[in-house]
Amino acid sequence: MKKIEAIIRPEKFDITKDAIEDQGYGGMSVSEIKGHGNQKGVSEIWRGKRYRVDLMPKIKIEIVVSDDAVEQVVQTIIATSQTGSIGDGKIFVSDISNAYRIRTGEQDDAAI
Repeated sequence: MKKIEAIIRPEKFDITKDAIEDQGYGGMSVSEIKGHGNQKGVSEIWRGKRYRVDLMPKIKIEIVVSDDAVEQVVQTIIATSQTGSIGDGKIFVSDISNAYRIRTGEQDDAAI
């Protein structure tokens, strides 16, 4: 099992979520977060004054899938979230050693 964490632009969330669900992976956790990558935020001018926004709003999607589904889910996230501009986000994939469904006690792939 693998955990996929995707940090994407808020305006791309709905289309990304729908595409993941259309593939049959409906179980996910979603958080509204703020952060920045290498670009360190943006500078903007408002009412004639320049100011810097260091932490940009982002959406973090966490989803656990079987090993054979990782590439499909990752490619779906990339295809639906990519704008080609700085700040599109990142995807992290990590190993999950065990998963348990609290209600039934199911384990591993049966739990997801």
